[in-house]
Amino acid sequence: MNSRSSGLAGAVAAAAVLALFGGCSASAPAEPDPASRLPGGDTTNTLLAGVHSFDQAVENLSDEMASKFFSGNSLFNSAWVQAPSSTDVRDGLGPLFNARNCSACHFQDGRGRPPLTDEEQEGESVHGILFRLSVGYDSHEAPKPDPIYGGQLQPFALPDVVAEGQVAISWSDERFVYPDGEKVTLERPRYEVQNLGFGPLDERAVLSPRVAPQMAGLGLLEAIEDDRLEALADPDDADGDGISGRIRLVPDVESGKQRIGRFGWKAEQPSVRQQAAGAFQGDMGITSSLFPAQNCSGTETDCADMASGGDPEIDGLLDNVERYGQLLAVPARRDFESDEVREGWRLFTDVGCTGCHVASHQTGQHELEELSGQTIWPYTDLLLHDMGPDLADADRAELDTEWRTPPLWGIGLIPDVNGHQRLLHDGRADGVEQAIVWHGGEAEASRQAFTELDAGARSALIRFINSL
Repeated sequence: MNSRSSGLAGAVAAAAVLALFGGCSASAPAEPDPASRLPGGDTTNTLLAGVHSFDQAVENLSDEMASKFFSGNSLFNSAWVQAPSSTDVRDGLGPLFNARNCSACHFQDGRGRPPLTDEEQEGESVHGILFRLSVGYDSHEAPKPDPIYGGQLQPFALPDVVAEGQVAISWSDERFVYPDGEKVTLERPRYEVQNLGFGPLDERAVLSPRVAPQMAGLGLLEAIEDDRLEALADPDDADGDGISGRIRLVPDVESGKQRIGRFGWKAEQPSVRQQAAGAFQGDMGITSSLFPAQNCSGTETDCADMASGGDPEIDGLLDNVERYGQLLAVPARRDFESDEVREGWRLFTDVGCTGCHVASHQTGQHELEELSGQTIWPYTDLLLHDMGPDLADADRAELDTEWRTPPLWGIGLIPDVNGHQRLLHDGRADGVEQAIVWHGGEAEASRQAFTELDAGARSALIRFINSL
């Protein structure tokens, strides 16, 4: 049986599984939309691929925004230093931090990964994963910080400051067997907090690992209108398809209003600007007008006594970092004409993946003309979905099993940019196949349908995802 007929047989099997398990059962159109070759519309990067796939400006960049973009690029890649310093534009690092610059975690504007060996866990040479801390949630679903260590464990500190601690990661193999007998080895991470500088964590504290995602396309996601996301939300599963994606409302700290969360693994930030300011404070200890306080607790007195790089340490410059994040282009599709990729596209729809990974959106009127009125293909609904107990932080509350649907555009270029393809929020999945097999909860029906496909059909579906 050739790969095309094999894939069609797989699609029939998938439809049968969906009839039993629910999920999206509508078949894909006969041909993919030609516009999806340019997933960012007029903004799409069609010039450079390889290691530069994610670090290019939108192709319709205006002269007015070009200077802000390139200034923001410089700030994104420059290392911050301890204050006071003769480099007063970039002093104010720490006192507690995870990295010295943005690109340490988002190398080439790409994706981070967890350390995979004992050697990689030593020193400050490998970045790409951080650990949130929480002892429950408040009435607005915001995590309550640990009373001593705050909302994020900081493994590094300036001289004369005690670091908070480190997390050691160990890995255990688990074998998954498809119905046709093929096997895939999964890797389950386990975390152990070590070398705590100020005593034990609160007994209720839960660690939440977060791998740094790629940066391209953030401005386009910001430009999707609220009405579109509200129309996609189905928190009570009113249509009975087993998928109950919901909007998370979060504070906009500048306006004081509640807005739809779009960024972060838990949809915890409403805008590129607030996401950037939160990362400056949480990851590098750099204050801004949005987040003016250092992340030092009352116990960490040496932290609170350190010199500041300004009040705040980054503010006017934050505008340029915001523009840089908004104007990074998504790369063009590859292998669009391939029969196997087209077959995989049909299977992707038939097994129900588009129930969460919604293919296309129209952007509204954004403050940046470059991002307005674009037809985009990110394959996300930006909603929170229950992904099941295997991907939960802890068996404690609804938010522990919920994750925002990550966009899929550019996913197949992560190996070119970053030399790996560690996926999911904690980087446990080594590639698309493992990521699918880890799915559960609202994605269980689609996962089951995928596993019922024959090997050729599974390969076609995976190749389609890697073409995005």
